[in-house]
Amino acid sequence: MTAADHGDASGSRSRNALRAPARPPRAAPPRPGAAARGARTPGGKAPRGSVLRGARVVLDRAMRAWDRPLTAYYVILGSSLLITVLGLVMVFSASQIKALEDGLPSTYYFRKQLFAAVLGTGLLVAATRVPVRLHRALSYPLLVGSVFLMILVQVPGIGQSVNGNQNWLYLGGPFQLQPSEFGKLALVLWGADLLARKEDLKLLVQWKHLLIPLVPMAFLLLGLIMLGGDMGTAIILTAILFGLLWIAGAPTRLFAGVLGVAGVIGFLLIKTSGNRMERLACIGATEITPSGDCWQAVHGIYALASGGWFGSGLGASVEKWGQLPEPHNDFIFAVTGEELGLAGTLSVLALFAALGYAGIRVAGRTEDSFVRFAAGGVTTWITAQFVVNIGAVLGLLPIAGVPLPLFSYGGSALLPTMFAIGLLISFARSEPGARAALNARGPGYWPGAMTRTMRRFVRRRPSGER
Repeated sequence: MTAADHGDASGSRSRNALRAPARPPRAAPPRPGAAARGARTPGGKAPRGSVLRGARVVLDRAMRAWDRPLTAYYVILGSSLLITVLGLVMVFSASQIKALEDGLPSTYYFRKQLFAAVLGTGLLVAATRVPVRLHRALSYPLLVGSVFLMILVQVPGIGQSVNGNQNWLYLGGPFQLQPSEFGKLALVLWGADLLARKEDLKLLVQWKHLLIPLVPMAFLLLGLIMLGGDMGTAIILTAILFGLLWIAGAPTRLFAGVLGVAGVIGFLLIKTSGNRMERLACIGATEITPSGDCWQAVHGIYALASGGWFGSGLGASVEKWGQLPEPHNDFIFAVTGEELGLAGTLSVLALFAALGYAGIRVAGRTEDSFVRFAAGGVTTWITAQFVVNIGAVLGLLPIAGVPLPLFSYGGSALLPTMFAIGLLISFARSEPGARAALNARGPGYWPGAMTRTMRRFVRRRPSGER
């Protein structure tokens, strides 16, 4: 290399040294949401703003999912199915010792409950397929039949007394029937049809049309129930009446007046019964009195307290070994808390909350007056019975002797309740948006999907296979 070449090279290096350094490659802009996912404060925690944005995104997605047309349909179907199945499991666990004490096979009560659940499933499917106009037509025969059977209960030699209450009919073999449970369903359907017809005629703005004949008929049913001494069922029937009046838009003064009359009657019925006064005195009790009062209430609290977070294990309850009366019926929630713990009881509460909220949504979105009243009545019925049962087990309410819907042992309570669930499912399917979504999937959605799947499978098989 010559001297000139060295000079040129050194000159070029000096000129390059005077130039500005080359800029690094430009980074790509961050993707939306990357800061919320990856940004961290010096302490290693995500910024509060990013957490709030993430929570808002999750909430928005949940609200959009809830607003879908078929959400209520799936929630009612899924929650009721899970409650029934879990109830069968707990009846199997809670009733074995009781059956052995009665000299029966250990699975006796479970088999009866399973049989009732199978029959109830048939009623549920039938209720989902029956058109609304047929439900309205069946309300009157159901009401007349319920009143007739409730009168038969009070006939000496026909009605049967269980735990001091005269409210059962003997059907032969191991089967008994409690007509008052079907009276709840009858009041819901008949009251919904009555109020819907009056609303169509613009008559509900008048007090007399709002009260008559709904309130007198409800009082007739209540009187027949109270003749047998069943205060718990009377409370649920009263809640159904108030629910129908509330949905019908009863004025506050009228609503308060009916509530006041019912409260006075209830106070007199409790005051004149020593057994009911003892139950009222056991609210919040944590110790058994020297005379043995509050035994059931206190042992229910013992069962819940010994369950802990996740329970002692399925079948490992101690209180069901003769300490807790009615462990498979009125106090099955206490056994659930002992064996499945707080996680199990909260799961049951969440399922009932979802079922109630979905029922409210069906009643609020429909354009049919009968569907609104019937869905609201069924939701009031199940929610009130759930609250009364759970409140008694927790010691917050007096022991009313009502079963936990779909969960406790008792075919007479399970059959009309499952039919009522079928009504809610039918109403949820009949929403305009839900009907359009189901029609878009075509008739026979699930069988059609299975047929298409099998056809794809056959097309993928080698041509020589058959």
